[in-house]
Amino acid sequence: MAESICRSLRDGALEGELAPTLTIKDSLTSPFAFDVFSHILLQLSSSIMARKFQSHGVVIVALSRSPSSYAALLKMKGVDVASSNKWIHILDCYTDPLGWKEKTRKSGNVTDPSHQISVDTTSYKTVKDMDKLFLVITELGKGLVGQNKARFCVAIDSLSELLRHASLQSVASLLSNLRSHDQISSIFGLLHSDLHEEKAAAVLEYMSSMVASVEPFHYSADGQRGNLENTLSEKNLIKGKFNVRFKRRNGRVRATCEEFKVEPEGISFTSVSSIDGTTIAGLVPKVQFNLQLSEKERIDRAKVVLPFEHQGNGKPIQIYDGRKSLEENSSEATPISSGKKEDSAMAYRGI
Repeated sequence: MAESICRSLRDGALEGELAPTLTIKDSLTSPFAFDVFSHILLQLSSSIMARKFQSHGVVIVALSRSPSSYAALLKMKGVDVASSNKWIHILDCYTDPLGWKEKTRKSGNVTDPSHQISVDTTSYKTVKDMDKLFLVITELGKGLVGQNKARFCVAIDSLSELLRHASLQSVASLLSNLRSHDQISSIFGLLHSDLHEEKAAAVLEYMSSMVASVEPFHYSADGQRGNLENTLSEKNLIKGKFNVRFKRRNGRVRATCEEFKVEPEGISFTSVSSIDGTTIAGLVPKVQFNLQLSEKERIDRAKVVLPFEHQGNGKPIQIYDGRKSLEENSSEATPISSGKKEDSAMAYRGI
């Protein structure tokens, strides 16, 4: 459902709602989250150029890749890098995240590579400060789309790097502020889940409206979990499972699964093979009860006499008013027909 993800990010947020947020997870056994990240970035870039996107620009927070690598990626996919300055801006947190190189550059030992990059780039040297990072991201976005109601998208290529330099609370606060900003239409970021505690991954997943997991084919042909050698087989180095969870506005969660394949020209997605029952079964929640009735249960249910179901079978209809037992009512009550005969007899006798 990679196309569904791109569509959700492209549609953006409705007025007064939080921006849709995607977290892409991977691990060492299947390290292809950046391939998914690049695929989504290119799809959204094409939509921006075609005016099919709620956003009019993209701010890339580069933490794990250099700005030049993004310029090469855009150029390789046929994007006019020269015109990209109108709708894309890279916040360089990769080259000098803590400001050390700037100090050595002043001594003449290091050259500044920023002038060699053809995409608009702004250096950021205080990655530990999440509040300042939020202000810089929003200012760069406003510089692309203006101060009106036009919106922009935020792409963070490594949430893991942010967690490396700042606390979980600070990173979560950054994401929350970005989601609630009026001019941000959507956010997507990458997380190496096996580098962090489960608590950190759970918090980021909770704050995301979509969670995509890149996983290897753990199971062998007989359905048994393979060992580490099978996990890191040649098949798992180019293919895997792409599981996605969508959180809808009504609170429901929809889970989907696709197969992906990484090739030199990029990553591709296909529907899950019907023969791969283990993949499909993994998406179905396991329950401890059965809603279907057996044959014996159906027969026993048919024999149950419901309240008042026995009435109207030729016997006098008796209505229980809740004050007396049915036996007392039957002994005291007189049929309507006999009551009429007694009344007529009493009238004849003059009583």
